[in-house]
Amino acid sequence: MTKKHKKEDIEKKLAAEVENEAVLEEIVDAEIDELAVLQEKLDEMENKYLKAHAEMQNNQRRANEERQTLLKYRSQDMARKILPSLDNLERALAVEGLSEDVKKGLEMTLDSLQNALKEEGVTEVAVDGDFDPNFHMSVQTVPADDTHPADTIAQVLQKGYQLHERNLRPAMVAIYQ
Repeated sequence: MTKKHKKEDIEKKLAAEVENEAVLEEIVDAEIDELAVLQEKLDEMENKYLKAHAEMQNNQRRANEERQTLLKYRSQDMARKILPSLDNLERALAVEGLSEDVKKGLEMTLDSLQNALKEEGVTEVAVDGDFDPNFHMSVQTVPADDTHPADTIAQVLQKGYQLHERNLRPAMVAIYQ
């Protein structure tokens, strides 16, 4: 082989290598582009997964809160139905001339009803002090004087009750005006 042929061979090999490098660069660029597209799709899928996971956790949390609220206030309707009986027992105990046996029986029944309601979270609405329209219903007014300022409770006509922090029935009161 002559120098000229060797030189041509070397030039052909260099040209082939340069061409191979260009082809390899195109292949690498195409792979990088494809990888970027796949990474974008992966990120999108991951975001969708995270959103779905968060939504599922929020739904579970809301369902638990609703379940706890339902459990907390499960006795609300029953308590509302029992309150008139409680009032009637208190009125019956206020009647003069009851025999001791009858009075004792009424007191025991009243105590058991009050204890059952207390165990469920039912409490009497506080009626000492100022009138609060959230817990009291004014059905009568009494003239205010120096010892009794306006908008204070003068008399409780019917007890009010609440279950935890929810009003079952406002207290019916007379207020100083």
